[in-house]
Amino acid sequence: MDSVYKGELNRDVALAQADEFVPVHIGPLPVWPPVVLAPMAGVTNWPFRALCRRFGAGLYVSEMVTARPLVEGRAKTLMLAEFGEDETPRSLQLYGVDPYYVGEAVKWLVGEGHVDHIDMNFGCPVPKVTRKGGGSAIPAKPRLLASIVRAAVQNAGAIPVTIKFRMGLDDGLLTYEDAGRVAEEEGCKAVALHARTAAQLYDGEARWDAIANLKQRVRTIPVLGNGDIWEAHDALRMMRATGCDGVVIGRGCLGRPWLFRDLADVFAGREPQDPPTFGEVADVALEHAALLCEWAGEASAMRMFRRHSSWYTKGFRGSAKLRSRLMRVTTLVELEDVLRASDPNEPFPPGAMRVPRGKTGGRQKVSLPEGFLENRLTDDTPPVHVDPISGG
Repeated sequence: MDSVYKGELNRDVALAQADEFVPVHIGPLPVWPPVVLAPMAGVTNWPFRALCRRFGAGLYVSEMVTARPLVEGRAKTLMLAEFGEDETPRSLQLYGVDPYYVGEAVKWLVGEGHVDHIDMNFGCPVPKVTRKGGGSAIPAKPRLLASIVRAAVQNAGAIPVTIKFRMGLDDGLLTYEDAGRVAEEEGCKAVALHARTAAQLYDGEARWDAIANLKQRVRTIPVLGNGDIWEAHDALRMMRATGCDGVVIGRGCLGRPWLFRDLADVFAGREPQDPPTFGEVADVALEHAALLCEWAGEASAMRMFRRHSSWYTKGFRGSAKLRSRLMRVTTLVELEDVLRASDPNEPFPPGAMRVPRGKTGGRQKVSLPEGFLENRLTDDTPPVHVDPISGG
């Protein structure tokens, strides 16, 4: 029986052939299949990473951790930087606008033996961040970008450092080619491109041609592509179309962590397995919620899980009414009661993998500090420290 995962865009995608794809090497870390979980603020904590890892191999990156509060030892930041007891490799995304604090944060992470890989965020498009000169604004100043990356690499020792960025601020200021050049020159071990501008946010389709262009320009380290991988076959399409070395999975796995199982299947030349029934989705959701309770305590976990409840149930019949009930649960027992009240044998709806989840459409005029673009060739740091809120 054909899997319903084979959406309209994927019906003619050939399965992977033997030796068509190879592991992507991020420094000393071989990653197979060549799949990386995108850092997502408020999402990719260790409970979610553990759940995704259970479904398939790859590299699973933490949500964004801000350098300065990490150096200062703030409890909330230290909690975000936690890993599961048996988690390996330990991959952390670090955010910073000041080379000093980035360097000190990396020095602490490496000195404590805390990480096996550090990714750096230069793609966040949220106005709270860009208006202070952070996130996707930083590549607009390539010397500042180079200073921050250099501080990380020089203090990382043998730990590989990678960077993730967008195409640029908008179509009038594309910065991804400069970002790729800086990454190579400063010793990064891979780059990842979200093929949208900051002005696009998550609107429209990702422009995979930019990934292909970056791959032609960045020749000495792997190039990973990010954007619009909703089903496993999309990863094959992206790699064949762009020549990139691996893929980064963001919104596609929200409420669908078994996407990593499907990715393992297609990279091994197999069709994805049949999708889960509602009862099986409920089992996964409850496992996820229980892990969150273990990490954050039940009250906080239930608040955190509300967005996940929406993602897990999206696409099922009557899910709008169900989500209304799920938004009000306050305990794990209540959550189970609500989920178990629905038909466990209801099949996964055709096309539900492609139902938008997480951040959706809309565009913006990117907010920047006054005069930020007047002199792009400066390595001056933004004057105000930022606590970012999105992994972009």
